[in-house]
Amino acid sequence: MRPNFDPKEQPWQVADSGLLRVNPELLTPDALRGSLRPAREWTLDPLGMEKERYPGREGPPVLAAVLIPMVMRPQGVSVMLTQRAAHLHDHAGQISFPGGRVELADPTPVATALREAHEETGLPQDRVEVLSSMPEFLTSTGFSITPVVSLVRPDFSPAADAFEVADIFEVPLDFLMDPANHRLYEARLPDGRIRRYYAIPWGERFIWGATAGMLRNLYASLAPR
Repeated sequence: MRPNFDPKEQPWQVADSGLLRVNPELLTPDALRGSLRPAREWTLDPLGMEKERYPGREGPPVLAAVLIPMVMRPQGVSVMLTQRAAHLHDHAGQISFPGGRVELADPTPVATALREAHEETGLPQDRVEVLSSMPEFLTSTGFSITPVVSLVRPDFSPAADAFEVADIFEVPLDFLMDPANHRLYEARLPDGRIRRYYAIPWGERFIWGATAGMLRNLYASLAPR
């Protein structure tokens, strides 16, 4: 399942109108532990509540979960992301968080996210400190994704699953939490509808769609008010 347009080539504008960068002092591990507490109220961007589905993806959503792994580097917290393999059926070649479908053996979405992160990137569960789960994020491909926000100790060596993951890389959280780096795109679909989506380019990487939308929700919940 791929979009019938090139996501990078559509018209866009910077999505920072009236918005401020998150203070780096609020992006330390201790500050994140305090602000991303389990009982917090999340601020969600309307684009994260996708209503339109691709043809053939109607019906009840497929339950899934992803891990948002914030790696505690000495130089600052960074977010670990993957590039999906080009041959996959869903979201092929896209930048994503490690994660996947909820399986019957998974007792919770958190368990799904931890299991999938280990399978896809080699991240040991004992290096992960789960902070909270964000509300479900709905996609046009028919998934209902629970993002699990976590802090990760850096003392592990990533090992990509050769079938699912083409690459593993990190982006500074400070960069991702600056709305000056967020773009809002518009694509006109063949049936005349307009699809709007966020993207956060990082060098040659193009973070867009659900992954950028979840990062936008994380920004909205950490941003000054």
